[in-house]
Amino acid sequence: MQAAAWAILAAAPTYAGTLRVAPGPDAQDRLQSALIDAKPGDIVEMAAGRYDLTDGLSLDVAGVTLRGAGPDKTVLSFAGQKGAGEGLLVTSDDVVLRDFAVEDARGDGIKSKGADRIVYKNIRVEWTGGPKETNGAYGLYPVESRDVLIDGAVVKGASDAGIYVGQSRNIIVRNSTAMFNVAGIEIENSYDADVHSNVATRNTGGILIFDLPNLPQQGGHNIRVFNNRVMANDTPNFAPKGNIVASVPTGTGVMVMANRNVHVFGNDLAENGTTNIMVVAYQSAFTDPHYNPVARDVLVSGNRHGRAGFAPAFPGGVELAHAMGGSFPPVFWDGVGGVAANVHFKDAVPAVSLNLPAQAAPVTQARPALYQPPTTSAPSALPNILMPAAMEAAAK
Repeated sequence: MQAAAWAILAAAPTYAGTLRVAPGPDAQDRLQSALIDAKPGDIVEMAAGRYDLTDGLSLDVAGVTLRGAGPDKTVLSFAGQKGAGEGLLVTSDDVVLRDFAVEDARGDGIKSKGADRIVYKNIRVEWTGGPKETNGAYGLYPVESRDVLIDGAVVKGASDAGIYVGQSRNIIVRNSTAMFNVAGIEIENSYDADVHSNVATRNTGGILIFDLPNLPQQGGHNIRVFNNRVMANDTPNFAPKGNIVASVPTGTGVMVMANRNVHVFGNDLAENGTTNIMVVAYQSAFTDPHYNPVARDVLVSGNRHGRAGFAPAFPGGVELAHAMGGSFPPVFWDGVGGVAANVHFKDAVPAVSLNLPAQAAPVTQARPALYQPPTTSAPSALPNILMPAAMEAAAK
């Protein structure tokens, strides 16, 4: 009997401690102290209210939950931030961030680096003055991580990407809204990602799937973009000059660049002035010998298209649209890589290939042609991305 009792006690969960913080005087010090003092398994609970902060926050303790009362109730305001860094920096594993907002960070809203099994749930990041070049670059910015779950986020006003996941693997971005950013949602140099059930609207470009040279992790692949609403991405590009997204044309729906095994399916796309879906190679000069600039093994199918291509914003786009009857097609490929690139369009809308070579001449010299499917077979279906059970439980 005694042995059985000890077995039950040993199997019982360890109850987490809760460190409670309220807004008011010295909120900066009290909140940062709670993040320092927290132990693995603890909850740092932020009461409803506005926290006027003058410096960035950081968390480097594993297994901590930082929780507010809701993204419109608990607001961390960095309008008075003195430094140029992010609002919140997380560098530890098994962290849950949920139910609060970050406003007007001088740098990125929330950055997590090398933080495996991180959950962003019901987080809002916003620059309240609207789209400006001086806004922070990224809203949610997990990088160099494994197992990343972003669920129910809202991001507005980032001068680079609202929701960005870079150099990571095993990623889900779902049920989120990105508005008035340069890039709404961006997956860059990452492996195995599902981007689904999101809304990307009023950005310069809605959803970007990129792979770039000269980064520690390259060869982005196995990305699914599905069941999203990508509508009216019409905000003029306000990225600082020199940023890679500064070249994204206003009115881009989904853009796939230099990635491999990308499936874009089941999305609703409309009112994107340049085009609904574009597949392109990386066209800038590069010296990285390991980099492949060509988009390849791409499948576009089962998407629902509304009006698109009525205001193409890339160089030569207006002339191409005129040559094609007044508007640019809702789907296009730059044609780099030819048949070997294995790019398949199966939507019931016009598609065009620009037949460009790698590192091509300006688009104005291209000869558009109706897309012809390659003779190779379409890429095989990609599996669902699965998160550890504990992460899914934390996101409920």
